[in-house]
Amino acid sequence: MSDAGSDEFDDERSKLGEYEGGRNEAGERHGVGKAVLPNGDVYQGKYESGKRHGQGTYRFKNGARYVGDYYQNMKHGQGTFYYPDGSKYEGSWVKDLRQGHGVYTYPNGDMYDGQWLQHMRHGQGIYHYHDTGSKFKGSWVNGKMESAGEYIHSNHRYKSNFGNNYPFGPGKYVFDIGCEQHGQYHQTEQDRAEGEWGELASTTILKWIPKCITGLTLSTPVKKTPAPEKEMASAEGEAGN
Repeated sequence: MSDAGSDEFDDERSKLGEYEGGRNEAGERHGVGKAVLPNGDVYQGKYESGKRHGQGTYRFKNGARYVGDYYQNMKHGQGTFYYPDGSKYEGSWVKDLRQGHGVYTYPNGDMYDGQWLQHMRHGQGIYHYHDTGSKFKGSWVNGKMESAGEYIHSNHRYKSNFGNNYPFGPGKYVFDIGCEQHGQYHQTEQDRAEGEWGELASTTILKWIPKCITGLTLSTPVKKTPAPEKEMASAEGEAGN
């Protein structure tokens, strides 16, 4: 049914926009309908007890578009979001956030295929670099490369542990011709020009320190740390991607 020309829905129209579609006995939007919101956004799909619920398409006035599942007005379940900059996310949503498995294609053609938590890359995933054809395969924590991972190139790969997006500790280059070069990256901070507020900007410089060349081995060396004399219980907070 249409709101147009119905006086009893004048107040609703002013607050929630125009609506055409099904209603329940309580007069709430229910079933399949189309709504034009006061800000110009348009939703067409299923409602339940006055809320977007089930399959639907939401078109934003800025050109963005979401096609997928809703649960009580929130993107929840499987859906695809088309962003105004040309990027796209296709996968799982939890309470309006990218969460679970999903594939994000960026404006430059790069693509991430893996796990998400609260809108950030988090868990196992693969990042594909469009320009070079290379990819990173490994673990992510709060949007950054962490723990074990490897860069995979056309004729070789680099395997190591990572922290804050950078390799650290022992690692190795594995070449398709059947040999490996073991070594370690050292990080140094290089100061650059002062920023707008006088602070010094810096960039991380990586320098590869080779150690030896061997045949193919089964594992990556792990940096050893001395065992503590006495174990003590501790609690560490971890930021929640």
